[in-house]
Amino acid sequence: MQDLLVIGGGINGAGIARDAAGRGLSVTLVEKDDLASHTSSASTKLVHGGLRYLEHYEFRLVRESLAEREVLLAAAPHIVWPLRFVLPHDAGLRPRWMLRLGLFLYDRIGGFRSLPGSRAVDLRAHPHDAILQDRFAHGFEYSDCWVDDARLVALNAVDAKERGATILTRTECIGLERKGDRWIATLRDGDGDETRIQARVAVNAAGPWVDDIADLATGGRAEAHLRLVKGSHIVIRRKFAGEHAYIFQNRDGRIVFAIPYESDFTLIGTTDQLFEGDRDAVAISDAETDYLCAAASEYFREPVTRGDIASTYAGVRPLYEDNASSNSTVTRDYVFAVDAEGGAPLLSVYGGKITTYRRLAGHALEKLAPHLPMPGAWTRDAHLPGGEIGDFAAFLADLRRARPWLGEALSLRLARAYGGRTVRLLGDAASLDDLGEHFGGELYEAELRYLRDEEFARTAEDVLWRRSKRGLHLPAATAARIEAWFHKA
Repeated sequence: MQDLLVIGGGINGAGIARDAAGRGLSVTLVEKDDLASHTSSASTKLVHGGLRYLEHYEFRLVRESLAEREVLLAAAPHIVWPLRFVLPHDAGLRPRWMLRLGLFLYDRIGGFRSLPGSRAVDLRAHPHDAILQDRFAHGFEYSDCWVDDARLVALNAVDAKERGATILTRTECIGLERKGDRWIATLRDGDGDETRIQARVAVNAAGPWVDDIADLATGGRAEAHLRLVKGSHIVIRRKFAGEHAYIFQNRDGRIVFAIPYESDFTLIGTTDQLFEGDRDAVAISDAETDYLCAAASEYFREPVTRGDIASTYAGVRPLYEDNASSNSTVTRDYVFAVDAEGGAPLLSVYGGKITTYRRLAGHALEKLAPHLPMPGAWTRDAHLPGGEIGDFAAFLADLRRARPWLGEALSLRLARAYGGRTVRLLGDAASLDDLGEHFGGELYEAELRYLRDEEFARTAEDVLWRRSKRGLHLPAATAARIEAWFHKA
């Protein structure tokens, strides 16, 4: 019998599984699709405090998020790195004093910070003068961080496995029955085979399906707590040079980010729309596409059009229903519901954001401590797999000296994706030929083997759109070649 059954392989489920396994608990995580298949791979790719949350007086959430930003920078410097955001002042929207005050608070909430603070910028000077419209003269610049969201999930799952957890992808929980002091879960794998496992505690981290799992456990008696809000993004060809990002205010009160993405692209998002459709088939709408193009075109000197779009993605945020009047103002904080009546406890997770997933995991286990005694928290100072490299620039320089044959582009991509695990991926390879079949776009067979053996990848989509974003750089036909590789491997 397991101590903990975690249902859901997004960032919350993977984070809880990792934390629990590191405390010595026996853990099984089940995910009906691939890790990060849904919400956790459809974010704006930011580890941030949430500057706009200050307007809604969510000071605790901002404080906690900014503190966690520092933890993640240290834990995973290969997939989390600093980014400077430029916020143009639009004379018709929030006044300059309000922006300045918000950034003053943002610089001072959250305790110690390693990143530079905010400052005023002249948008009539290089490089902004060539990027933004002439009507923008003043703005501000501040720090936050980029994160590879799907890789963050995968690395938490890898760490959980290495600490003893069982990770079962493409395995759906189709039955969850409480029998006194334990749960009996019926699991169905991708081949249709069913098994049963027992667990003392069940954690429902199913994201958009959390109410469904609660219903499964209670025989349909669970109260609904979710507001499903769709967030969509467009990916366009690189719109501007430089490693900075922009944050644009809109006349509807929302904000839109424009962020350097995958070297050759710019990521623009996000939207906030109530969602009531098929949660397995979430896609950007024509209206959202037009909204994002129009919002960015209000600022860029050269408009953003549909013809610029290289790719799109959308996800559903499973937010806790706090009855806010707007989808933009509903809380991004997390809430737990613990059902322990009648025996074995069920903890359901509502809401949350990538930045605070580690805190969420720790708080979830604190909630379960009366039912499942365990050692204390340990993750604050622990690296994620590959994150033990210290200074990223120094690590990359060492990698290039040791393996000059990788070249600058491939060495940078591998170092960013795998950090210290890059050496494990490369093995004894002494040339590009030693990496096996080349699929194009700097993707070699050695990487596929590593992702299959170490990171639970099973399909071309797992590789091209979650473990990496090579799908943006490769022709669509490459997916068939990778699928064939997985079938013969």
